[in-house]
Amino acid sequence: MRIPGDAAVPKSKKVLDTFMTPNYIPVEEKHGSYWKKSAAQTLKAKLAEKPNTNKAKNGILFIGDGMSLATVMAARTFSGQLDQGLGEESVLNFETFPVSGLARTYCLDAQVPDSACTATSYLTGVKTKYGVIGLDGNVTRGSCYSQLHEPNWAESIGQWALDQGLDVGIVTTTRVTHASPAGMYAHSSERNWESDADVPEECLAAGCRDIAYQLVTSSPGRHFKVIMGGGRREFLPNTTNILGSKGRRLDGVDLTELWHVDKLNKNATHQYVTDRLELLKVFNSDDLPEYLLGLFRDDHMEYHLKAQNQPSLEEMVEVAIKMLSRSSKGYFLFVEGGRIDHAHHESLAHLALDETVEYSKAVKKARSLTSEEDTLIVVSADHAHTMTVAGYPSRGNDILGVVDTANGMDGKPYTTISYANGKAQGSGLHLSELGAFGFGDSRRGGCGCVCIRTLAASLHCQLRAEPSPTFNGLRHVYLRRPAWKLWTRNPQIHRQWCHHLS
Repeated sequence: MRIPGDAAVPKSKKVLDTFMTPNYIPVEEKHGSYWKKSAAQTLKAKLAEKPNTNKAKNGILFIGDGMSLATVMAARTFSGQLDQGLGEESVLNFETFPVSGLARTYCLDAQVPDSACTATSYLTGVKTKYGVIGLDGNVTRGSCYSQLHEPNWAESIGQWALDQGLDVGIVTTTRVTHASPAGMYAHSSERNWESDADVPEECLAAGCRDIAYQLVTSSPGRHFKVIMGGGRREFLPNTTNILGSKGRRLDGVDLTELWHVDKLNKNATHQYVTDRLELLKVFNSDDLPEYLLGLFRDDHMEYHLKAQNQPSLEEMVEVAIKMLSRSSKGYFLFVEGGRIDHAHHESLAHLALDETVEYSKAVKKARSLTSEEDTLIVVSADHAHTMTVAGYPSRGNDILGVVDTANGMDGKPYTTISYANGKAQGSGLHLSELGAFGFGDSRRGGCGCVCIRTLAASLHCQLRAEPSPTFNGLRHVYLRRPAWKLWTRNPQIHRQWCHHLS
C-alpha cells in the first residue's frame, strides 16, 4: 500500500482524499476551542486532586491476560461503537484511572513470556523460567526435584496477605488451576500439571502434587475465602460424571469433597456452587458463607458471547468483594480476564474485544464497590499478542470491518484488524462464503479477509502457527490510589506490587 498523495500510484490504488463524510465529525470537535477547553478541564481536575498518603487496607489486582495496547485501543473503539458512538473517543473504565504507566515483561530464559513466568513475577516478585509457577530460576522445567526443593519456592502475595491477617480470593474466567491464578498458590515446575493425570508417574511417586491438589490441601490456597472460575474436571475423579462432565483425576479423590471436609474441620460455613443461579442465591443470602468455591464449567469458562447459565466476570467480582469486605483487617483479591488471551490465540478478534469490554465492566464494578481512600486497584496485563490495527480506516469505521478508504496493493480489501501469526485456515476463502462484506468473488490469501464478526472465524495469518504465539512488548499499568507513588519510575511490574498493603 502507498501513502496518500503518492503520484506514482495509479488513482485507483490511492487512499481516498477524504477519510470520511464531514457530517460524521461531531460539530464541536471541528473547533479548536473544544480541544483547548478539554485540556483545561483535565488540567484543572489534576491540580485539584488532594494528596492521598493513606496506606492501602485492601488490594485488588486485575490482570487482562494477553491484553496488549492494541487490544485496549480496539476494545475501546468496539465498546464505543456498541454504544452507537464513533468509537475512537470512547474510553474503557480503567483508562480513567489517575495514574498510568508501562512495564516490561520477559522470562528468565525467554524473550517472549508466558502466563506462568509472568504470574510468578507479578505475584511473588521473583522472575522465573518459561512454564514455571511459584519457583525461582534454579528450577528445571518439569523437574520433580526442583518442585520439591523448598529453597526454590517463591511465596506469593496471597501467602503474605494471609500472614498479615487479610482475607484472600481469586476470580478468573479460565480454569482456576490455569497459569495466572495458580501463581497465587502453587509451586509447580510445570504449568500443565493441573491434575494428577498430567503429572508423570515417577513424579507422583516422589511426592509431587498437582496444582488442583495444592489449591485445596496446601497453604495458601486452602485458606482462600473465595475461589471462582472454571476447571471443575481437574478436581473430580475420572470415574465420576457430574453435571454432564467427567473428571480427570486418576487418584480417585474428589477435591471438592476434600475442600468441604477441610471447612467442616475448621467449623466454618462454606458453599460450593456450579452455576450462575446458585451463585446469585449465595449473593442474595442474608447469611453469606465464610468460604466460597465456585467451579462453573468443566474446562475454562465459556466466552461471554457464548455463555449460558454461568456468571459474568462482573458478577463474580461483585460477589467476591461482598464476601471479602467483611474482613476488618482488609483483603487481597486477584482477578483475571483470562479468555482475552484464548481468543487471541485462535485469532478470534471479535471475542477478544468483547472479553476486554467485559473485563472493563468488572473493573468498573470493583471501583463502585470500594473507596480510593483505602483500596488500591491495579489493572495490567501479563503479555501481548500479535493483533494489530491497520492504517487508513476513517473515523467511526467498524473496528471489526474492512478499511473503507483504501484497498491493498493488489486492489483487494483488507480488514482493519489482523494478526502477524496464528491459526491459519488456508488461503483464498470466499468472503461471500462467510457472509462477510459482499465483495463477491474477491479472494485473498494472507491476513484480513474473513468476517471477524463471525464468532467461529479466525483471521488468515501470514505465519502459519497454531495457535497464535504470544507477543512481547511494553504492558500498561493503571492504578487507583492510595499508595500509587510507590509504583513510579520502575518499568518492571514484578518489583512493584508486593509490599504495599498494610
